[in-house]
Amino acid sequence: MHERRYAGEVGRLRSPERLALLEVGRVVDLSLRGMDARSVLDVGVGSAVFAEAFARRGLRAYGIDVRPEMLRAAGSLFPEGHYALAMAEALPFRPGSVDIAFLGLLLHESDDPVLAFSQAWRTARRRVVVLEWPFVEEDHGPPLEHRLSTAQVQQIAQLAGALGLNTYTLKHVVLHLADH
Repeated sequence: MHERRYAGEVGRLRSPERLALLEVGRVVDLSLRGMDARSVLDVGVGSAVFAEAFARRGLRAYGIDVRPEMLRAAGSLFPEGHYALAMAEALPFRPGSVDIAFLGLLLHESDDPVLAFSQAWRTARRRVVVLEWPFVEEDHGPPLEHRLSTAQVQQIAQLAGALGLNTYTLKHVVLHLADH
């Protein structure tokens, strides 16, 4: 996935990746359901598939990543977005500056997941979304030894100050929504 130059080539990906990426739009719609959200923060833009989904829905997007090439890919797909080189534990955004934050896989890969969640929580006015990719394949999503269980995600959210965490098991991903 990370070798893709832009997100419009879903058809060229191998089956597990293609199936998961086709569900991204559904994940975004479910995350935004019942909200008048206009701005989103994509923590770890990766291969920019979420940037593409945000652009299709007319959302103002902000994003961070530690890899400049990923920021360039997201910027090429979504030139109206605002992307910065940063880490999840030190988001360069004011408190309450976006409506919703997508933590994606970075919660699994963070050295301090509670701090990463807390920073996303502080930045988002309404909701924080955490995604998991429950595939067996090692080349998709975080390495198996880094994947968090639902109980671990709930504990991280609670330690970060979230009042509740709703979990949805979709066909290809597990989605956790933390509400204020």
